[in-house]
Amino acid sequence: MLVALCSGAGSPGVTTTGLALALHWSRRVVLVEADASGSSGLLAGYFRGQLDQPGLVDLVIAQRSDLLAEAVPRLLFGLEGSGASVLFGLRSHEQAAGAGVLWPPLLEVLRGLALAGTDVIVDAGRLGLPGWPAPLVAAADVVLLLTRSDLPGLAGARSWATTLAGEEAPGHAVRIVLVGEARPYAAREVAKTLGVPVLGAVEWAPDHAGVFSHGRSVPPVPWWRRVGRRGDAGQDAFEASSYVRSVRALAEAIAKAGDAGAPVRFRSVLAGVGVNTEGRSPA
Repeated sequence: MLVALCSGAGSPGVTTTGLALALHWSRRVVLVEADASGSSGLLAGYFRGQLDQPGLVDLVIAQRSDLLAEAVPRLLFGLEGSGASVLFGLRSHEQAAGAGVLWPPLLEVLRGLALAGTDVIVDAGRLGLPGWPAPLVAAADVVLLLTRSDLPGLAGARSWATTLAGEEAPGHAVRIVLVGEARPYAAREVAKTLGVPVLGAVEWAPDHAGVFSHGRSVPPVPWWRRVGRRGDAGQDAFEASSYVRSVRALAEAIAKAGDAGAPVRFRSVLAGVGVNTEGRSPA
């Protein structure tokens, strides 16, 4: 299954949610950092700038030598304690334009991973930026438009929700994910406003989300919860938190949405930006 996470405007937490999902995915999964903004939120945030790992720019070089399929597995970075790996993104906005030629052939490699039993989560970032991964979004089995539930968030998501809704087809579901439901609008109100069903919501919990967005330590627990317990009481409490439960519930909902549709090829209205049904740029 290929899943694309994206936003219409602002920073509702696409990268944070993508990483949280990958770390709590029930099967093997690859998280692809395809945000065209030109900075790796994972390297700077979750890894706190302490990891120097090659990524998409190296794949651009490999593609020029027709070695993309061989290069991708070598560049995957395994996340300890999980079945997830990461393909890190661009390092500067200047690389975004060059990355545009990478998306169609990379799509074929990612589809190969999915067919072999490894799911793929694409962090597509903000839609419409120069070099954005339109082929990956157009060919995804499930496209998730993340937004906060306040007026600025909904206003930014509305036009893209309309565009993506035109993509709905068998094997290609388009859904909304709320980051902080009922702050102040509920899922039903959001779905009515955007014209796209709400698949699920991630709880608004900045301290917990900061573990994934900034590599922070898990929130501390009271001393009395640590008494007589073996292992890491803080980590156990974090995994049992309502925030992580909301992430797990979202992962399950995504899996069901992906299984609900037949994986058929379809003609995408995003062909207007150069993407055909096979994710390759037309001649």
